[in-house]
Amino acid sequence: MNLKSNCGKALGIFFLLIFHVGSSGAQEVQPGTQTNGSRSNNVRTAVPFLLISPDARSGSMGEAGVAVQPDANAMYINPSKLAFLTQPYGFSASYSPWLQSLVPDVNLAYLSGFYKLDEVSTLGSSLRYFSLGQIQLTDDAKQDQGIYSPNEFAFDATYARRFGDEFSLGTTVRFIYSNLSSGQFSAGQQIRPASGFGADVSAYYKKPTVLFNKDAIVSLGANFSNIGTKMTYADGGNKYFLPTNLKLGAASTLILDDYNQFTFALDFNKLLVPTEPILDSNGQIIAGKNPDRSVPSGIFGSFSDAPGGFSEELKEVSIAFGAEYWYDQQFALRAGYFYESPVKGDRRYLTLGAGLKYNIFHIDFAYLLANPQKSPLANTLRFSLLFNFGNTN
Repeated sequence: MNLKSNCGKALGIFFLLIFHVGSSGAQEVQPGTQTNGSRSNNVRTAVPFLLISPDARSGSMGEAGVAVQPDANAMYINPSKLAFLTQPYGFSASYSPWLQSLVPDVNLAYLSGFYKLDEVSTLGSSLRYFSLGQIQLTDDAKQDQGIYSPNEFAFDATYARRFGDEFSLGTTVRFIYSNLSSGQFSAGQQIRPASGFGADVSAYYKKPTVLFNKDAIVSLGANFSNIGTKMTYADGGNKYFLPTNLKLGAASTLILDDYNQFTFALDFNKLLVPTEPILDSNGQIIAGKNPDRSVPSGIFGSFSDAPGGFSEELKEVSIAFGAEYWYDQQFALRAGYFYESPVKGDRRYLTLGAGLKYNIFHIDFAYLLANPQKSPLANTLRFSLLFNFGNTN
């Protein structure tokens, strides 16, 4: 079968597919270039949708939030924070149209919920669904073969436990399913849905203190996410790493008075998967390391396998900074900035957002500001609804 669509749809799907599975056909490699034929060296993985922050709060703070005060959406960015929620149970729903400048019907939907077992233990669960829109299928004779909707999803289950009043740990198990084709063939192989399993390990620490003669809360967070099996889309085909990621961050919340509160957050992120090596004209590695290795080797080797050495390893660290202002714990304004090296993806953008809380109901909104000529993420919107039941302190 062939794929038939308008130019914008085809470009959008192509953009998504190359970041999901890379190139599966033969490739001419130029001397001194990466395996993708470019001087840039993006780290490529399967199911990159797992790295998209679904909730509007962190999305409006430049994607920062691993150490900010917890809410019902904490399961994605740092599951261990669930242990510090004061409500007995709650849930959230988030939605974001994605890559709207490329293709109109790609979107990410996210549902999550939590339930406190006791004062120190909390269970959580979530579902992420990533739709790549609809594609018109035709056969070789151009006869209509119906509509196909590529999609991916991940289902999570979390346990978080608080140790004392300042520290918590969390662990998450994850099932991942990726269906990018409908029996299509590539390089003589039939492409089929892929599935895999992953896990997260996270930690959170917070300490009440005094800063600038004001009450404050200083917090640290870490999330080691998407540790798990490789995924393949064809029997005997290439196997691709999950987007294993290490997120470290810090946040400070300044309580100016009974009505005004500021939070500042800073996160650092690094993918813990192999970097593509530099090859000569014969396809032999001349710098870097062979990316075909085990998951543990890929994780630990990701700190020293970049062809450009330590300076390139530093470029693989993206930075997220965000600020949040609350008035009377009812209305919030947020802003942030995300930076990624030009040779590692070149995502650089500002974010803005707002939040409104009333009783058990909470709504957040985020808007991504970027140059539409340079970034397909420009003008991205994110919406989140949160419901917290019981104690609403």
